[in-house]
Amino acid sequence: MSEAPHSRRTGVPFRPEMRRVIEQQRETSPKLTREEKIQGFYGWHERGYLPHRDEPGLTQFVTFRLADSFPAALQDEWEKLLKIEDDRERRIQLEDWLDLGHGSCHLRDERLAQMVADALHRFDGTRYHLLAWTIMPNHVHVLFEVSDIPMRKILHQWKGATARAANASRGLHSPFWQKDYWDTYMRDPDHQDRTIRYIRNNPVKAGLVSDWKAWPWTYVCEET
Repeated sequence: MSEAPHSRRTGVPFRPEMRRVIEQQRETSPKLTREEKIQGFYGWHERGYLPHRDEPGLTQFVTFRLADSFPAALQDEWEKLLKIEDDRERRIQLEDWLDLGHGSCHLRDERLAQMVADALHRFDGTRYHLLAWTIMPNHVHVLFEVSDIPMRKILHQWKGATARAANASRGLHSPFWQKDYWDTYMRDPDHQDRTIRYIRNNPVKAGLVSDWKAWPWTYVCEET
């Protein structure tokens, strides 16, 4: 079942002014065709706080994280970070928090990391085209090209399949992933190149390895 674009999301502060920003973006962006709407694309939308742009043909950089990567004890800090107005600065600080390695960091387990890698590649070349990804201890970065399957459906497939497999392997039924995700569409080739460098170097930045090639859970498409 698809999620309504304006549904309130657990654990994400509600920000009414975001809805006005989304409305402005819709006015200045190309309109979705009837066929694209039938396919399930929402275009510009929000789900309580985070803005999303889901359209065919976009190259998207998404980050999704484990459910406990921002512990309840740090909820106040999480809300302060989300209130930063500048999108780039907000994302930098949020990802710096993730790189501190809060929570269970289940993705340090090679079996679970491999499950995620397999899920990412399962429909590569048919439902989307992977350009780069890295699997960190408590979050995942993916850069991919959207075709005719909405981004939110792709994320739902990735997260749903891996959550079920991860919980089955651990004999648990608790939430595995945080419900929402962060996404940024690529505005030009330079933006895409910078994003690939960021994905590639994230394990180095987090102090996990000294050379990105030494991190086993990073992929960069040879065509990029």
